[in-house]
Order: sequence, then structure tokens, then C-alpha cells
Amino acid sequence: MEITAGVLRSFTDIFYIIHIIFQFRTGFIAPSSRVFGRGVLVEDSLAIAKRYLKSYFVIDVLAVLPLPQVVILIIIPQMRGLKSLNTKNLLTFIVLFQYLPRVFRIYPLYKEITRTSGILTETAWAGAAFNLFLYMLASHVFGAFWYLFSIEREYTCWKDACRNNTKCNPRSFYCDGDSSFSMFLNQSCPIQTPNTTLFNFGIFLNALQSGVVESENFPEKFFYCFWWGLQNLSSLGQNLETSTYVFEICFAVFISISGLVLFSFLIGNMQTYLQSTTTRLEEMRVKRRDAEQWMSHRLLPENLRERIRRYEQYKWQETRGVDEENLLCNLPKDLRRDIKRHLCLALLMRVPMFEKMDEQLLDAMCDRLKPVLYTEESYIVREGDPVDEMLFIMRGKLLTMTTNGGRTGFFNSEYIGAGDFCGEELLTWALDPHSSSNLPISTRTVRALTEVEAFALVADDLKFVASQFRRLHSKQLRHTFRFYSQQWRTWAACFIQAAWRRYSKKKLEESLREEEDRLQDALANASGSSPSLGATIYASRFAANALRALRRNRSRKTRVLERVPPMLLQKPAEPDFTAEEQ
Repeated sequence: MEITAGVLRSFTDIFYIIHIIFQFRTGFIAPSSRVFGRGVLVEDSLAIAKRYLKSYFVIDVLAVLPLPQVVILIIIPQMRGLKSLNTKNLLTFIVLFQYLPRVFRIYPLYKEITRTSGILTETAWAGAAFNLFLYMLASHVFGAFWYLFSIEREYTCWKDACRNNTKCNPRSFYCDGDSSFSMFLNQSCPIQTPNTTLFNFGIFLNALQSGVVESENFPEKFFYCFWWGLQNLSSLGQNLETSTYVFEICFAVFISISGLVLFSFLIGNMQTYLQSTTTRLEEMRVKRRDAEQWMSHRLLPENLRERIRRYEQYKWQETRGVDEENLLCNLPKDLRRDIKRHLCLALLMRVPMFEKMDEQLLDAMCDRLKPVLYTEESYIVREGDPVDEMLFIMRGKLLTMTTNGGRTGFFNSEYIGAGDFCGEELLTWALDPHSSSNLPISTRTVRALTEVEAFALVADDLKFVASQFRRLHSKQLRHTFRFYSQQWRTWAACFIQAAWRRYSKKKLEESLREEEDRLQDALANASGSSPSLGATIYASRFAANALRALRRNRSRKTRVLERVPPMLLQKPAEPDFTAEEQ
């Protein structure tokens, strides 16, 4: 036990010495500089040493002195006289002499750590475990004092009994004394059959009856005293039956008050730490409850309620209740830019329109992009509504469709997904240096077929980014915009259809003209005589073909009039990338 205690104490002393060395090398904030900001960090070694020497240096030196090792390994083996009594008294003095400075330094160190870093532990479970460890440490301390005080009470009983007997020698109390009075002491201080009229041991009787005081089994002593301290701290000392001894009563009162304070501190801190892990979940439950109450109060139909529930669920799955925009807005500009670049750049490069852009322009776009979520069957924009943002699709599938302003017989639809964009009318409006303050009107309806994640550029931010576009003077960007724009694709399809119809009509007219020329040639060769058999057959074939073409042309014309509007789709306005240069 001597060797084990000496080695463990030496290890703790080594760490404490390292702590003292670091105190001489750790800078501090000058109090006079805390008027604004964090203050000025003092790094001068002389100033740091003076400050530490005036504060806790003496206490730290008293706490780190190797007095227990010296007493156990050097002084005790050389002691003479009543060795057991002197050893007990000397160890008690040394332990308390160095225990008090260490306890005194706990709170300042704890306060310094929390003030510097803001928190003591990074995770909630570590914080709860730390508070539980403090509570168990306090239980161990109270159990150890209970063990020591039990020995002192038995020693007091022996002294009282020996004082009433003239033949009793106090040296018999110790291992190196006369043991002839042991029976007399046991009768005067009964333990197994206690007699309160002779001596009342009070709360220390259990330690004497259990035999842990006489036992040489250290684990038995340690765990039994620890369990006693934990039990009475948790029960706030309600099971303690004290004697009339004042010091014992004060000790029981201190246990009761300490148990109340420490237990409240433990439960409060553990509740705080554990609640921090479920704060977002609780906020989500409150939001859902409020939403359900509001929907019930407003008598919303079931389909709208289901869409609201799906949106809230999908948003929770993506963000876990964290307000990303508010979190990023509170960060410095350069840090916010780097974070958004990390989050958005890889996804933004999947949009073909942005593959050839320079780093400066991509940084500007990443800084202004805002993440948006859409649930299944949500309408992102409807035809005829003002377009207030341009969306760049990252995940999901959408359906975009147009009726060319509601004209009868016209309908065009197309599926878009990751890498596509919509709301290009806003880009054309933003690139126009003479555009009005009125937002453009959407020419298409966009509906989400699945859950959609996208980045949005609102009108004002897009106006800024569009000014950067005009400096590129890139025909490739213009062609890329045309190729991936739904407006240009729809107009190109209608243009090709109209051109194909004109070509088909022209071919039909040419074939009829050729047939007519052949008939006239055949009739001219047979002039002056009755028409030959070949001319008659050719004339009948020409008449049949002309009649069939006339009927087919008439029916097709009727279907086209029913299906195609009288006016072709208007050509989209092309973004003016050279307006500033002109």
C-alpha cells in the first residue's frame, strides 16, 4: 500500500508540476484592454511570471510538495515511541494540509476553462459523465471521512473508559502497547451489542460493526465506505441516526446539505446536457403540434394538410432543424464564402451553363445561392405568374409545360432534373440594361414530380450576377444557354415543325406540278387523233392521285387548324451579353 500510494501520488504530482510550468508560459488578457473586443493578449514572460506569483503560485506549491511520499517512505520508518498513534496523526495532518489547497484550486480552474472555451466538454454525454464523476468523487470523500471519524469515535470511547479506571494504561490502545486491557475496553465500548448508556457511537456504529475498520482488505474498505457516502448523499442523510455529540451532528448536517446541493447540481446539469441532445427534436414536435392546431383551426382540406406535413418532414430530414441561413449569416464574409463554396461548388459545376465560368464569378454565385426544398406535386411556378427567382436543380425530377399563353390546341411538356435550370426569363430580364422594374412573366408551369433540392438566385442577386455575365463576351455561353433553355427548346421544336410543314407542302405542290406536266405532254403527243390507251391510263392515274392528295390535304388542313394556333410561338428574347460594350 505504501508503494502504490507513493507511485500514484508521484504521477499526480508530475502532472501538477507540468501545470505550474505552463502557468509561467501561458499569456493572459490585460484587464485594461477589455473595453472593446477580446482585449490584448500579454505574452511578456516577465509580466506572466509576476501575475502568477501574485495569484496562485503559493497554493500550487503547497499542493505539489511531495510531503506524503517523504512521510510514508522516510519519516514513518524512523519514528519511535507510539508509532501507530504518531503515524495516524501525522498522515491526517499531511493529507488535510495538501488536500485543502487542491480543493481550493478546483473552482478557479473550472471557471477559467469555461470562460476561455465557453464549454467544459464537447459532447452532452461527456458533460453528463463529468457531473456524475464529481458526484461519485464527493461520495468517496464523505465515505473516507466517515471511516476516519469512526476510528476517532472508538478512540474517544477508549479514552473515556480508561480515564475512569486508574489501572488502565493509554499505551494499550496501540499495537506496540500492553494488550491486557483489551477485554476491559471491549466491555466499556460494546460494538456488537451497543449500549447507548455507556457510549453512543451514532452514525459511526455501522463502520465498527461491519469490521471494515479492523479489516486489512483495502478493496473492501474502499468500496464499503464509498457505498455509504453515495447512499447517504443520495438520500440527503435521512437515514442517519446521530448521537448528541455536536461534531457528529454537524457532520450529518453537512452531509444532508451537501447531498441536497450536489444532487440538485447533478440532476440539473445532467438534464441540461441530455436535453441538449433532444432540443431539435422537441422543437420539431412543437412546430408540428402548432401546425396541426393551425390547420385544424383554419379548416384546411386534407390534401393541403398532407402537403404541409410532407414538407416539414422532408425539411427536417435535410436540415435536422438547423436554420442554415441564419447560421451562415452570423459568420464572417470570408468564412461564409468558403463554406458555401464547399457546399455549392461541386453541385453548381454540374450545371452545364456554369462549367466554363471563372473562379471569381463562381464564388459570387456560391455566396448568393440559397438552398430550397420542394415536396412531391408542388408547383414551383405557374404560367403567367411573375418570376422572382431562378432555380438550379441539384436533385429530383420536375415537369415543365406551357400552353403558349393559354392558346387552344397548343401544349408542350418536358422533364427536367439534376443539372437543369428553370426561370430563365429572369436571366433575360436581368441581362437587359434597359429592363423595367417589373419582373418578367413565366411562360411555363413547373411542377415537382419528386422531392426536389435546388439552389435559388433571387432577382436582385441575379441582377448582380448577370452584370458579371456581360463581361464574359462568350458566344459559347450564349449557345449553352440556348441549348438548355426550355423556352428555346420549345420555340425550336415549333420552328422545326412549321418548317417541316412548309417543306411538305412545297414537295406536294412540286409533285402535282410534275404530274400535270406529264399529262399535258401525253395529251400533246396524241393531238389530232383519239387519245391513246396510255394517255387515257395516265390521265386517270393523275386524276386519282390529285383527288387523293386533295382529300389528304383537306383533312390535314382541318386537323392543323384545330391543333395549331393561328400564330406561331414567339421567339424568346435572347440574353444580351454585349449590351455594356455597345
